[in-house]
Amino acid sequence: MMAAQLIEPFLPTVRRFEAAGFRAWPAATLHYDRAWLIRLTGGHPAKRLNSINVLDPGDCQDIGPRIAAAAHRFETFGRPLTFRVSPLAGAPVRAFLDAENWTRFDESLVMTQALEEIDFEQVMSQIPLRDTARFISAAMTVNDFEPSVRPGLTQVVSSIEPESGLFLLEDGDRPVASAICVHDGELAGLFQVASSFSQRGKGFGRRVVLSAVKWARMRGARVAWLQVEADNEAAIGLYRSIGFREVYRYHYRQPAAAR
Repeated sequence: MMAAQLIEPFLPTVRRFEAAGFRAWPAATLHYDRAWLIRLTGGHPAKRLNSINVLDPGDCQDIGPRIAAAAHRFETFGRPLTFRVSPLAGAPVRAFLDAENWTRFDESLVMTQALEEIDFEQVMSQIPLRDTARFISAAMTVNDFEPSVRPGLTQVVSSIEPESGLFLLEDGDRPVASAICVHDGELAGLFQVASSFSQRGKGFGRRVVLSAVKWARMRGARVAWLQVEADNEAAIGLYRSIGFREVYRYHYRQPAAAR
């Protein structure tokens, strides 16, 4: 009884941010198998765009046959069969993946910050870019992405339905930091936050994050949120210094043969 009392109030919060994440970073194809959401994107290899996502911990029937059916979809897209395991994945699903020796990897934190707690007085106000192509080129440089990623990244960014701001900091004519802020009602989601490797530690990441959430705050957002890999200590340190706190974690699972 105590466990249920602790867990149940937490699940609506997870559902809220999971849904916001799906809207903010849209996959090309969606397929619902009851309360499982299968997201696939032929043009971009990112795991969160190509994964099975459980939306209700109570949906844990026929796990094996449903995974087998999903595997055919992943094969069609040329993607490895991948589960994204958030707190919404029930214990039976986790137990099944354990029993089948699915490999666990790439844990991430979901972090939030109430915008009313940030002092924006000294934060630079920045107008988002309207030129998507220019932003994509800069983000490719900042993140040191392979050229093959460009078409898929362009597709994803162009498909974002909530209001979004594309933020870029430059040092002279060189892009040094970038971020996408998706304003979705009271939420401001941060995506593709990055600083050029050679420019890290100079405060550019902090500046672009604060400018982005200031923009969203001026449009009525009340809570900023983001996802960051658990082993990215520098980024987590930056976000915590701004006031972000961990809400929950998720990780990925793949059949052992796929790793």
